[in-house]
Amino acid sequence: MDYSQAEDYLHSFVDYEMIPGISFASSDYNLLHVEELLHRMGDPHLAARTVHIAGTKGKGSIAAMIAQVLTISSYKTGLYTSPHLHSLRERIRVDGSLISQLDFASLVAEAKPHLESINLSPVYRQPTFFEALTALAFAYFKREQVDFQVLETGLGGRLDATNVANPEVCVITPISLDHTEVLGDSLEKIAYEKAGIIKPGCMVVVSPQAEEANSVIRDVCCEKGATLIEVAEELRWRRIAGDFHRQSFVVEGKMGSHCLTIPLLGDYQIENAATAVAALKVLASLGSGISDADIAGGLARVYWPGRFQIVSRQPMVLVDGAHNVASARKLVENIKGYFHYNKLFLVFGISCDKDVAGVVKELAWLSPQVVATRSSHPRSASPLTVASEFAKWGIEPETAENTPQALSQTLSLADSEDLICVTGSLFVVAEALEYAARHLRGVAEIDSNYDRRCIHGRADWP
Repeated sequence: MDYSQAEDYLHSFVDYEMIPGISFASSDYNLLHVEELLHRMGDPHLAARTVHIAGTKGKGSIAAMIAQVLTISSYKTGLYTSPHLHSLRERIRVDGSLISQLDFASLVAEAKPHLESINLSPVYRQPTFFEALTALAFAYFKREQVDFQVLETGLGGRLDATNVANPEVCVITPISLDHTEVLGDSLEKIAYEKAGIIKPGCMVVVSPQAEEANSVIRDVCCEKGATLIEVAEELRWRRIAGDFHRQSFVVEGKMGSHCLTIPLLGDYQIENAATAVAALKVLASLGSGISDADIAGGLARVYWPGRFQIVSRQPMVLVDGAHNVASARKLVENIKGYFHYNKLFLVFGISCDKDVAGVVKELAWLSPQVVATRSSHPRSASPLTVASEFAKWGIEPETAENTPQALSQTLSLADSEDLICVTGSLFVVAEALEYAARHLRGVAEIDSNYDRRCIHGRADWP
């Protein structure tokens, strides 16, 4: 089996990521079939110490931060995330390196008999694409003898395939309304699903939350005998400097004081970093050899593309995978905080099962010129659907049938002092990144003087 055949085999399983509006979370759904599959594979999910991360916003960024610090601390570290931007292999990494095509293919070949036996069993459900891929990630981490595995849930938590692991530390990032057709139509219901990753006796680090979500998480921790660490109660953070390449900030409180830098932009990334620091300090308290210098060094090297990322200049091109209302609101705040521009162009495409109207309502506050488009993903909403939502706010978009066409069209309209923001879906962002790599001037060529002239409203420059 080669890599292409391995990918094709995995895609023969039901893939809910490709099907809009389908809920697998029936009332009797459980993870017994995943546990049985992994047991037949030698229980690889139990081979490494585990950090498990759930939430609506920021879980991928926080996972990347924690994994990078663990690697800097000389721990061999596996990282499992979703979705990917360009290659399925991005989801499975060890010490920052993607799983090789050869390893991926060999793991699929080894797992195939077990997957087939589960498929044919009258006792167990058939694994989904994500469940099969999660099993492969566990198997790879065991093969590589990682010390830690950092796991990002795919959807929810309670019924997510990653929830078969036994974590030392659980992290719950900010919760907002998303995937409501699967997880529930209130913050309380969604928080209950996310809090499903909490195991008896584990340590639980929780990002700042709405009280409705916090209340549910506190109750679950009490029920499970888990120790709760609320980041907002333990730490404070403030930005001290930054440019279009990085930002520096202080995190201080009961867990100590840290002066840190991250090569990620956006105020929300500082909050994410504070949550990562809290989780890492908890790991240190449990006996891990993570020093303050390791935390600073790891965060300074973290890489997580597609989130408030500048990919070109003159005109400035920004990409951000803001796919729900809360993320769109943060995007608007950060655009207003970071940039000075003549005109704002929005290249926007989104999945049809998202709150399209709610996201558009937030972005309309920017009064942008919009090019509505779609990604090649099966769940993408049509450009006409997107355009009709903007029209309700007095914005008449142009349309383009795909992301490269939309970005090319927008670049032809924009002047050097304008800002182009590509957002709405990580799938659109991924296609914009591919276009930028081929056609646009790289962000590495942005000079610091240009950076500072283009940012307004910041009084904290050194």
